[in-house]
Amino acid sequence: MVPFAGYDLPVNYPAGIIAEHLWTRENAGLFDVSHMGQAVLSGPAAAQRLESLLPGDLQALPLRRIRYSQFTNEDGGILDDLMATRLDAAGEKLFLVVNAACKGQDFAHLQANLPDLRLDILHDRALLALQGPKAAQALERHIAGVSALAFMAQQDFIWRGETLFVSRSGYTGEDGFEISIAADFASDFAETLLAEEEVQAIGLGARDSLRLEAGLCLYGHDIDTTTSPIEAGLNWSISKRRRAEGGFPGAARVQKELAEGVARLRVGLVLDGKAPAREGADIADESGAIVGRVTSGGFAPSLSKPIAMGYVAPRCAAPGTALSLIVRGKPLRARVTAFPFVPNRYHR
Repeated sequence: MVPFAGYDLPVNYPAGIIAEHLWTRENAGLFDVSHMGQAVLSGPAAAQRLESLLPGDLQALPLRRIRYSQFTNEDGGILDDLMATRLDAAGEKLFLVVNAACKGQDFAHLQANLPDLRLDILHDRALLALQGPKAAQALERHIAGVSALAFMAQQDFIWRGETLFVSRSGYTGEDGFEISIAADFASDFAETLLAEEEVQAIGLGARDSLRLEAGLCLYGHDIDTTTSPIEAGLNWSISKRRRAEGGFPGAARVQKELAEGVARLRVGLVLDGKAPAREGADIADESGAIVGRVTSGGFAPSLSKPIAMGYVAPRCAAPGTALSLIVRGKPLRARVTAFPFVPNRYHR
């Protein structure tokens, strides 16, 4: 157990990080992510109004569908990344999930900038993530119809008289679900799932190694207030309309980078040897010049080799480029690779 954002959270259970990681890849892993921030934003033109704080296209978001986006600052840096779900046809009600370490500032940011809208912070709800190729069959036994849910879609279901907000989403690269449930019922629901032979409890260590293999950003590490969505390779999260219209903080920088390119770019790196490179390690080109820095790194259980991601000069960003990661003064050979490191298996 370790302290994180005011919570005590499990790094791993007795099986260990590697075993938990591989179990999730092959079966179904249950993660307690109740530290994340959950809220409902509602009021006239809520979807349109929220677009003033982020570059995501929320007005075009279909009913009960989910969009990934980022709160940006006036310099185009990322304040946090989040998921937004459209709860009504009129676009007047949105369910938001934000990162634990940022939720206080995120909610204050929303209240300060959209004071005429209502923000209901869901302090009384837990959040569980069931991830892996057997997640759907395990969950279907207790929530009939959930296996028909589309990827990045949300629906309400009833379990023992309680309403669950279930989305087909997650942050592991695997098929899976996130389940928002009244906190008083979370333990019973978790124990019910853990009684299934496909399901084991998984800690934050394996959650991190899974998201790293999936090439997904971790806020405060791979993205932060100095990083733009374009540098981070998150262009796909900004629609054509939002790119053209702007209308969000830092739009000028984002539009300029889309048109002219960036000074640095997030890339994946596969190391030649067995020694890993961690966050903060310098990245050098073949001449020895420092061209970037590692933002996440570790051992990839699915590949049995160390991997990393970081930012480099664009001239060094092409897949196959040979680079060195400097660890305790020693260069470790690596090559740039395309994301994800392990193919995603989202439900389609």
